[in-house]
Amino acid sequence: MTEPFDAVDVIRTKRDGAALSPAQISWVLDAYTRGAVAEEQMSALAMAIFLRGMDREETAGWTRAMIDSGERMDFSGLVRSGARSATADKHSTGGVGDKTTLPLAPLVALHGVAVPQLSGRGLGHTGGTLDKLESIPGWRAELSTEEMMAQLRDVGAVICAAGAGLAPADRRLYALRDVTGTVESIPLIASSIMSKKIAEGTRSLVLDVKVGSGAFMKDLASARELARTMVDLGTGAGVRTTALLTDMSTPLGLAVGNAVEVQESVEVLAGGGPADLVELTVALAQEMLAASGIRDADPAQDLRDGRAMDVWRAMVTAQGGDPDAPLPRARESETVLAEADGVLTGLDAYRVGLASWRLGAGRARRGDPVQAGAGVLLHAKPGDAVLAGRPLLTLLTDEPARFARAREALEGAVVIGPGPAPVHPVVLETVR
Repeated sequence: MTEPFDAVDVIRTKRDGAALSPAQISWVLDAYTRGAVAEEQMSALAMAIFLRGMDREETAGWTRAMIDSGERMDFSGLVRSGARSATADKHSTGGVGDKTTLPLAPLVALHGVAVPQLSGRGLGHTGGTLDKLESIPGWRAELSTEEMMAQLRDVGAVICAAGAGLAPADRRLYALRDVTGTVESIPLIASSIMSKKIAEGTRSLVLDVKVGSGAFMKDLASARELARTMVDLGTGAGVRTTALLTDMSTPLGLAVGNAVEVQESVEVLAGGGPADLVELTVALAQEMLAASGIRDADPAQDLRDGRAMDVWRAMVTAQGGDPDAPLPRARESETVLAEADGVLTGLDAYRVGLASWRLGAGRARRGDPVQAGAGVLLHAKPGDAVLAGRPLLTLLTDEPARFARAREALEGAVVIGPGPAPVHPVVLETVR
């Protein structure tokens, strides 16, 4: 077939700082998905976009073209308890110890809202929701559309892998960006996230945009720009979209890894858990419920009462998991001790996430196996008093040879001083 454009001309257009036309964008993503645009050509275009950026119209067109590359899901006919159900979803841009999806999905479903949570796997220092849940014996991430719809109808919440037919152009481009140094582009991040979420078909979406050392967005200004871009894309596509900018300067909760994060999530559902994790779970639940027209719910009280635990158990069981089975434990552990008396004034999220990754909780390449029991347990958070010689962190792994590199990753992560510690609220801003 004769192609209407030439890939080199499209690359030159963006290389020279001009805007790509809707027709150019639609063609290049379709041609890349078909294999008519080579990997090296799309690599060059991604780098041109990374360096030159895209305006709002280009970003919206890029997002639409990625949606159009595959199928769309439709929850409009979903009925729960004899009534048509609202649908709400949450997406996090990724962090360290970021396990909110696990308690959040059953908490929101408790109020009759269907929560179709299509999640991913971890790469590098940020964890993946599916990796965490796969530490539950028997639990499976891959569901057919029919299984997903049945679980939403009967249980109200599902956390599973996205099907291959959802925004396949993004699937290819994401993998390419990861190996070409073009991940940290706001238009490409925004269109990647929102193409999948819009194609997913949910009526409302709450975005958790992380800010800080453990996040892709290191500063508030860039996080705000990303949030604004994604909210505009969602709203423009008819999805009620809100973004919370949340702190990721230090890990969320006290557990970083896979099985250890599942355990901490269950503690939250049982009415306990770390205060910062509970606070963020409640804030996200309130936004999701409000977007679904439910404003009189009290998710904080629901957690204190343990009311969402039954939904969690049903959700895990429906996907083949055993909610009563013991979670995997690492075979080896090593303790990091505080080197001085004082106040913990800093605990760098990125370095803790990197240590967890090196212990085996994460992967360097897609498809690598992960250790279910590996990770890091925190015994103090910034603001806590610490004593020299007392445990600060516990490192977990099945392979003791990994401890040395994990300790290297933690160099400079811990700051102990006279205090007080800087105060970082969990939720920094809301973008609507």
